[in-house]
Amino acid sequence: MKPKDQILARMYVALTLLGLAPLAVAAQMGQIVVTETDALRDQVRAQARSSVTIPAMRGAIRDRDGRGLATNTARYDLAVDPTVEGFRGRAGTFFDKLAGLTNASASQYRRRVRGRHSPQYVKLREELTPRQYEAIRGWDVPGVILTPEFGRRYNYGSTAAHVIGHVGSSGNGLAGLELAYDDTLTGTPGRRIVRRDRSGRIEAYVGGKVVQPERGDDLVLTIDLTRQAALENELRRGVRESGAEWGTAVAMDPSTGAILGMANVPTYNPNRPGRAPSEARRNRALTDRFEPGSTFKLVGAVAAIEQGLVSLDDSVETGDGWAVFHGYTMKDVQAHGTISFADVIAKSSNVGMAKTVDELDGGTYYQYARNMGFSQPTWIDLPGEVGGVLKRPPQWSATTQTSMAIGYEVSITPLQLITAYSALANGGLLKRPYVVAERRDVTGKTLWENEPETIRRAFREETADTLRSAFKRVVETGTGTNAQIDGLRVAGKTGTALQLAGGEYSADETRASFVGFFPADAPEVALLVVLGSPQGGPHGGEVAAPVFRRVARRWAGTFPAVVDRMTPESPPAPTGAPTGPRPPADTLPSGRPDAMPDLTGLSTRRAVAWLRGRDIEPQLRGAGKVVRQRPRPGAPLPETRALLTAAQ
Repeated sequence: MKPKDQILARMYVALTLLGLAPLAVAAQMGQIVVTETDALRDQVRAQARSSVTIPAMRGAIRDRDGRGLATNTARYDLAVDPTVEGFRGRAGTFFDKLAGLTNASASQYRRRVRGRHSPQYVKLREELTPRQYEAIRGWDVPGVILTPEFGRRYNYGSTAAHVIGHVGSSGNGLAGLELAYDDTLTGTPGRRIVRRDRSGRIEAYVGGKVVQPERGDDLVLTIDLTRQAALENELRRGVRESGAEWGTAVAMDPSTGAILGMANVPTYNPNRPGRAPSEARRNRALTDRFEPGSTFKLVGAVAAIEQGLVSLDDSVETGDGWAVFHGYTMKDVQAHGTISFADVIAKSSNVGMAKTVDELDGGTYYQYARNMGFSQPTWIDLPGEVGGVLKRPPQWSATTQTSMAIGYEVSITPLQLITAYSALANGGLLKRPYVVAERRDVTGKTLWENEPETIRRAFREETADTLRSAFKRVVETGTGTNAQIDGLRVAGKTGTALQLAGGEYSADETRASFVGFFPADAPEVALLVVLGSPQGGPHGGEVAAPVFRRVARRWAGTFPAVVDRMTPESPPAPTGAPTGPRPPADTLPSGRPDAMPDLTGLSTRRAVAWLRGRDIEPQLRGAGKVVRQRPRPGAPLPETRALLTAAQ
């Protein structure tokens, strides 16, 4: 074949193949249309389908009496699908009602529907209130889509802020219980199936599956709102009057470990956490370590008594108020001479305690400090806790043991200290502190209850019983007399520690503290107050003990067992003394007296009115006339509550 013919033949073959290609494509398209139309349509629908998350309502945080400390504010977005059957016929009435409900014009909503981008979805309104939501839902208009949005509200502002914490803009916990129990509080979000057009805009999907969200569980705390507010008020007052830079206070039930109150100054409002500096959001009770000073003498006292080194009545020579230990001079605030070991504790003699502890084996002393919880976190159910710093004996210098005896060369947290003194109050058991008492579902059913947990026995019960009398003496005649409360026995210990400044201890920078418990013979409350860099007086007995006293007085009336112990029976009348009838109601004292008057025989209306006129909330049992009262007549007037029993 000639070359010319070969070229022509190849061209004809190529042209024939090119002509057949459109036919092949058309044939394939025909096959798809005939055989695969339904499958492809389903695939397109599936690709255009999407889901929108329906947020779950976050669980509430409540105090021990059920008052809502952290709750939710519900807002709702309103949208409609105008293509749903039945909407067009009711649209006019719907727009008119909606305009009246939202103080907007009906024409505004009509224009939005007419000018919508998506044929099946248009948002009409954001942030509807729950009342508006219920009204719109009650109209039962086809095609209406209501989507919830939840915000977090802290009903009492800064009260218990460091315990509760706060959430972020997306509703996730960032601090406090909001963070520690975030999974419990969050719940399970739901979802709604929607369709998205080519521009990504949402269209309603008629018949789409809706999975309803599940609300988070509630937390019920061990903290009472009234007590917490009193604790914060008195701590704030103590910081202000002493000129301190900061303060922290923790109260615990020594028999269970339940936290009864926890406060810090400065504080912040969790409704607006971003406006507060980071130091105001810090929970110093958990995050700050400090050298405790004389409150740490509890460790040396326990070790010395339990090891048989000394008894409370044994004499200790403190000389002229100074002594040299391993080349380091230690001083007392004043000279005490020869005193009993009980007075070493009561008068807070540094020399006497250092002499006693110096005779202990270093490893033994270290083990007692560990047993009392000063080397590890307490494992409270709050985030951010740090452990203490307790050097092992091989790391000690020549002066470490005597320095530790008076609360130096050791760093602890306030929570560790209150836990150790709670062990003294309860008979030697180290308890794990906790703030969440229960977890409940939306119906109020208890799902889980916190059980008190004993970490270990820190020391023998007999040791605790022996030492409590010495710590009572601290308040009765020693350095803690400013913590005395009329009619209520208190045991405790003062503490003052110099702070390092520029590598040296500065007398101008101190940590002043008082830790104690009441009633001393059957403790219901253990309470610690720490003030940082007070100006009004460097010693814990001068600035921290008064805060303890004021808090204890305000709290005492909220514990029936404490009220019974702080209100002694009235002494019997002298023989032959006229008894006579009780004074009439008109003789009730005006103003706010120091002592509780006799309310028995009064009508409940009269007694309640008198108490409420002095900001005392009565707890009334029965009706008619008052036949019994707590506190009893003559006892200190309570700060917040009184119990009245009445009968016809």
